[in-house]
Amino acid sequence: MLDQVNLDQKLSKAEYKQLCSPLKKQLSVLQQTVKEKRLPMVVVFEGWSAAGKGSLLSDVILTLDPRGFKVYSTVAADSAEARKPLLWRYWIKIPAEGNMSLFDRSWYQDLYIAQTEQEIEDSEWERRVQSINTMERQLSDEGYLIVKFFLHISQEEQRLRFEKLADSKNTSWRVTERDWKRNKQYRRYYKAADLMMERTHTSYAPWHIIPSHDKRFALYRIYSTLIDSIQKALERKERKESPREQLKDTPASVYVPKTFTLLPMPSLQEVPLDAKLSSEEYEAELKKAQKKLKKLHNSLYREEIPVIVAYEGWDAAGKGGNIKRVAAALDPRGYEVVPIAAPSKEELAHHYLWRFWKNLPKTGHVAIFDRTWYGRVMVERIEGFCSQDSWQHAYQEINEFERELCDWGAVIVKFWLQIDQEEQLRRFQDRMNTPEKRWKITDEDWRNREKWDLYEEAVNEMLARTSTDFAPWHIIQSQDKKFARIQALHILIDAIEAKLQAL
Repeated sequence: MLDQVNLDQKLSKAEYKQLCSPLKKQLSVLQQTVKEKRLPMVVVFEGWSAAGKGSLLSDVILTLDPRGFKVYSTVAADSAEARKPLLWRYWIKIPAEGNMSLFDRSWYQDLYIAQTEQEIEDSEWERRVQSINTMERQLSDEGYLIVKFFLHISQEEQRLRFEKLADSKNTSWRVTERDWKRNKQYRRYYKAADLMMERTHTSYAPWHIIPSHDKRFALYRIYSTLIDSIQKALERKERKESPREQLKDTPASVYVPKTFTLLPMPSLQEVPLDAKLSSEEYEAELKKAQKKLKKLHNSLYREEIPVIVAYEGWDAAGKGGNIKRVAAALDPRGYEVVPIAAPSKEELAHHYLWRFWKNLPKTGHVAIFDRTWYGRVMVERIEGFCSQDSWQHAYQEINEFERELCDWGAVIVKFWLQIDQEEQLRRFQDRMNTPEKRWKITDEDWRNREKWDLYEEAVNEMLARTSTDFAPWHIIQSQDKKFARIQALHILIDAIEAKLQAL
């Protein structure tokens, strides 16, 4: 792709003023339309050191209302970021609807620079390519516009710019030994960057290579590209065109969504609910299991293994009590319970997975989700909070999300707590009749109960389509709460032990 770029293109001052003055005004007006139409935008500036990323980005944002964008300068991950999944620090910076996030370098540093400097294995490079294409497709599916620029200069031009910077005491600090080394190895980085763009040039997030020997011409191309991209995105939004329409134009040689090995799951109607434990058996098993889990938590911290426990189930199925018994065995400094309620206004303005990415644990820590990302294919599906197209392709997105966590090294344990309708009614009535429990029952619980059959159908489909070999579902018999707590503890212990033994 880089070989096809003409680096000799230039604009005179007069030409630049004539061409770019109206473009700047047009971009400023378009930003207000972006805000009005609630179009979220991600703009990536990649390219060679000394290609002018900082100065070009500064010129662009001078045209924009500062209340509608944020600029992020990406450097090597710090110690805290290194304890999260590779894409975590980018996911948490995606913009809300109607806003822009502009990245001065981005997730692509973890691809082509890592390939040349860290010499990552080919399999890891391929995994990162897949992860990046998947992230960009997921954002596009939710209506995000992604514009990617690569600022291109030659090896000789880069060397001359380095020399100019190094000659001034005010700018010499900007040129490091690493920069000189990269310039000498320009061809290696060139090949890596070219391959990176070839493998991540998709219909929904194409690359725009900007010749940057001449700053005026580079700005002209950037303004033109931004305006054209925004206008096309707004037109698609106006036509209510499914973002997935763009995916069909991406060649299979570039990107094909992953397929997953699904495990057979019984329907909820087939799950027996007669398992019970006596109080004596329960107390003995609880003490033994919690002691074991406590010891395993120390091993998790030592080996820097993150654990994600996801709880779903019927209202009043006993999630809270179950979580309490798991948490009681853990070091309070090493876990967090994340309660998931209806999304806030801020959360609704982002991709639905954003609030879950934000709450992922550090390596060696445990995150327990009291309700999860599966709300997309249950309550949001049934209550009409998202389109049919959205919840139908959410199964793929959720499997991809969990695959990313698994590749990071996480243990993923997913529980569905199962009770029957009669038991739920009994527990509802008990809450209504017990003052200290009354806060647990809401009008929404009663409304959800009326839609039992719809939820049962949705849950059965969810279990069938998202129980994978790396993140299987476990249906917990919760008719007897004591049995359910012990069953969940044993499953969690087994999953952690299997991970530790595989090291």
